[in-house]
Amino acid sequence: MFLVLQEKNIKMRIDLDGKKALVGGSTGGIGKAIAIELSKCGADVTLMARNKEKLKKTINELSKNENSNHNYIEVDFNNFNDLKIVTADFFKKNTIDILINNTQGPAAGGSLEKNVTDYQNSFDLLFKTHVWITSLALKGMTLKKWGRIINVASISVKEPLNYLVLSNSMRAALVTWAKSLSIDVAKNSITVNNILTGYFDTDRIQKLNLEKAKEMKIKPGEVRKAMENMVPMKRIGDPEEYAYLVCFLASNFSSYITGANIPIDGGLIKSL
Repeated sequence: MFLVLQEKNIKMRIDLDGKKALVGGSTGGIGKAIAIELSKCGADVTLMARNKEKLKKTINELSKNENSNHNYIEVDFNNFNDLKIVTADFFKKNTIDILINNTQGPAAGGSLEKNVTDYQNSFDLLFKTHVWITSLALKGMTLKKWGRIINVASISVKEPLNYLVLSNSMRAALVTWAKSLSIDVAKNSITVNNILTGYFDTDRIQKLNLEKAKEMKIKPGEVRKAMENMVPMKRIGDPEEYAYLVCFLASNFSSYITGANIPIDGGLIKSL
């Protein structure tokens, strides 16, 4: 993968040859785009998702060379007990260099619509699973004195979206935990960063737009247009654009960036 600075004709190559990446939620949307771009940069990618057929299909879409060793593990992020068993077994036999903490989001809804069980399930999905998998990954990273932990978070941790109260709450917990972790592991050349996700063209966005359209009794296309108009760039992001940032953060070029919350949102966030 090449990033070209045209004015000086300098090529900056993101080279992840020999690196092993574990990518959550990687059979669709942002997670899949990340897995594909990491493979283009030379990383061996292990996919994590719950649908075996989609995992097999995505494996075939990854870039390969003569040394590639892509893999997948079946994981249901909504079943923490099973997830613990499957991931613990994986890490008994494997170490990784790059961890992408990413899962599907919880159901939409406001604070008056959700109960304690909803919050607990969302905590398990968006926080506890990430802490658990990270704790397993850190053992190998610490021995190697090198690692990259990248959390897929949301702009809602800075500017909460009222209709996504579960996501707002749990992702806020995630980024504050990640800040503390980044301080504790920095001495071992392990970086921990959060990406604050704006609007991207994914199945989740389409699903949320359908729900909004039904509630507002308008066409889904009108919801999307209104969303695009909120973004200063007047468009929704392409998951591939998201993956470019991840590849940079996974590389040696980002070795002095840690504990950061990095928005990728077309300028949507209004706060500093």
